[in-house]
Amino acid sequence: QVQLVESGGGLVQPGGSLRLSCAASGSIFSFNIYVMGWYRQAPGKQRELVGAITSGGSTNYGDSVKGRFTISRDNAKKTVTLQMNSLKPEDTAIYYCNLGGAIRGYWGQGTQVTVSS
Repeated sequence: QVQLVESGGGLVQPGGSLRLSCAASGSIFSFNIYVMGWYRQAPGKQRELVGAITSGGSTNYGDSVKGRFTISRDNAKKTVTLQMNSLKPEDTAIYYCNLGGAIRGYWGQGTQVTVSS
């Protein structure tokens, strides 16, 4: 069994920053081989990719967050982090950590991010 626990969500004003963290635990064989990612889902919308990072450190971002968000990982600590800068109201959503890809991977419980003045 694999557990993913997110932290760092909250309320922030437009233009502000937040840092989300996700810690993986449980029966994970060679954590560093898995792609890690952050997804988000806003009310009434489909879940979308925010950012993903491969075992080798290659990254991929959703178009709406490019240049503002940065994903990173620490294989020794089994964590993945999402640094979010220049936040906009449209970034408001529940953010989910993912291990192993969107189709067959594992998901965290989600953390709420609200961008509002």
